[in-house]
Amino acid sequence: MNGERPQRIELTPELDAVLQEYSEHLRLGRGRSEHTVRAYLADVRSLLRHFTSGVGNTNISALDLSVLRSWLAAQAAAGTARTTLARRTSSARNFTAWLMRTRRLSSDPGARLVAARAHRTLPAVLRQTQAVEAMDAAELGAAQEDPIALRDRLIVELLYSTGIRVGELCSLDLVSVDKHRRLLRVIGKGNKERSVPYGRPAADAIDAWLRAGRPKLIGERSGNALLLGKRGGRLDQRQARSVVHDVLSAVPGSPDLSPHGLRHSAATHLLEGGADLRVVQELLGHASMATTQLYTHVSVDRLRAVHDQAHPRA
Repeated sequence: MNGERPQRIELTPELDAVLQEYSEHLRLGRGRSEHTVRAYLADVRSLLRHFTSGVGNTNISALDLSVLRSWLAAQAAAGTARTTLARRTSSARNFTAWLMRTRRLSSDPGARLVAARAHRTLPAVLRQTQAVEAMDAAELGAAQEDPIALRDRLIVELLYSTGIRVGELCSLDLVSVDKHRRLLRVIGKGNKERSVPYGRPAADAIDAWLRAGRPKLIGERSGNALLLGKRGGRLDQRQARSVVHDVLSAVPGSPDLSPHGLRHSAATHLLEGGADLRVVQELLGHASMATTQLYTHVSVDRLRAVHDQAHPRA
């Protein structure tokens, strides 16, 4: 090896134009978030670079199943994780399906593309007692009605009470809250709207925040945002993650979770309490039941762990 970096393969103007049109389709036609669009485009750009380097003809009509398979094989040989390969397979399938719909391909090679199943790691979750301790700690911290403490209490209460995603939390507006029915109007992935109930403790946290917290932080950039940062702008996801980390650090033995960890915990505790799987799917905004079923495995593993520890015949 001479230490030189491999030459970067540039796309032809024709392929760049295809990628740009696909980008607009994802944003406008499918309503994908910027994060999702960036991930899809990065995967497709990688595929097209592989296509350009391995096929003499760079007309998109030459993209076939052999190209898709060799692209994935090259990444697998380079040690790419199975979860990443699974995601890139999904990206390729979406792209080739769009190419066929726009008549750039006569058939869809991605429909026959099979990737290795991703190893799904069971998420870390709080025990129910730990969740109660965390909420109690946040409520105690807000007792003096400091606006930031009131906001932080509301962040963890809503994340745990509703199981919404952190992006959905930060996107909440004042009109998203139906206090009479204790419902949140949430805009989820794909701009899909759903109504999510919240409990009495979260209702109390909302009331306290709107009465004694939010008015003290309102600024020119506040708009209709429900949750605000220290400078009055809409709360961002980084700030929400920091809040969850700080609150959970006060609970002895608690895993260091992200906001998504509170979502996992909420789903697991709902199922442990007897909630129907389809109800949990609706609350979480999962498009597929298979995603929600992950939490049943979490619950069974926890049940087995308790059984092994406590039962004399385990």
